[in-house]
Amino acid sequence: MKKILIVMVVLLIAAAAFIFWLFERSADGVPILVYHRVSDTDTNPTTLKVADFDAQLKYLADNGYHVIAPDDLLDAWENGKTLPANPIVLTFDDGHEDIYKNVFPLLQKYNMRATVFIVTDHIGMKDYLNWDLVRALQAGGFMDFESHTMSYKDLTTLRGDKLWNEIYGSKQAIEWALKKPAKFIAYPEGKYTVDAEETSKECKFRAGFIEDYGLAMNDSNSYVLTRIPVLGSNSHTLLRFQLRLKGSPIFAPIHRFKTDIAEGNPEIADLIFIP
Repeated sequence: MKKILIVMVVLLIAAAAFIFWLFERSADGVPILVYHRVSDTDTNPTTLKVADFDAQLKYLADNGYHVIAPDDLLDAWENGKTLPANPIVLTFDDGHEDIYKNVFPLLQKYNMRATVFIVTDHIGMKDYLNWDLVRALQAGGFMDFESHTMSYKDLTTLRGDKLWNEIYGSKQAIEWALKKPAKFIAYPEGKYTVDAEETSKECKFRAGFIEDYGLAMNDSNSYVLTRIPVLGSNSHTLLRFQLRLKGSPIFAPIHRFKTDIAEGNPEIADLIFIP
């Protein structure tokens, strides 16, 4: 019995030391949040209710977070620009119409800004922003619009000219419509290849983004910057948000482990809880 207690104590100490190391290693990391939809009518699992999004922005404002743009983050890493205390980046994927109806008013309310990654071929389609709204929101100063590719194809299935057209075509469309440089790209569903990274560089994007629960670090590959997904939930939405935000150094490796075993052992993967 005594030996068992000793082993348990050693394991607890080792676990605590490992967790401490994870947080120390990520101390200079910057959270980049990724949202998809904010709506009280849509039932998609990626959709956050308007009141929940409001509560999250209020939490950030009340707890000393300062929203910065991706350019600010890259300027700090590459040129030594000073960042404010508790920097955080807000991003949205896809470019749905609720960006204008529900997100924009709350960004104004809290004087925050967000980067919206748009699928350029979807602009003007039902339930998506149109170019007039995109131009107006870009000019308003609370949003910057960047690339989510041209038609939302799986980049891991594309090669050569097809890959180039999917990435560069979106950059051309944004620059033609908004008369400003398109600097950043978010890969559809976070899927990418080395070819996709290299093509993004050749197209003169400054950075690329995925989803992986972790913090963006100074030594990160700028073309694979991780973002913490914020999803809708039926209960404890703000608590789940806080856990993902504060617990990112722990949940990132857990999520990667869960993803690694999901294909061969889906039953075990389903038992691994991530808020």
